[in-house]
Amino acid sequence: MKVFLLGAAVGYVLGAKAGRARYDQIVRTYRTVADHPMVQGAAGVVRAKVGEKVGDKLPFGRRAGEPAA
Repeated sequence: MKVFLLGAAVGYVLGAKAGRARYDQIVRTYRTVADHPMVQGAAGVVRAKVGEKVGDKLPFGRRAGEPAA
């Protein structure tokens, strides 16, 4: 637990020093990557595989036969 808190504190300090401009740059890069068609395709494949493996075993989310929200 102490290691986690130390890591969180270090991350906070480094993030605060980086500033808003760096944060915005990171967010733009993330969105560019996340919106790329190849990444979207890979995410769809992963969702399908997980859906096959997990099926109706999840205690939350949609139930069988319910439409997507």
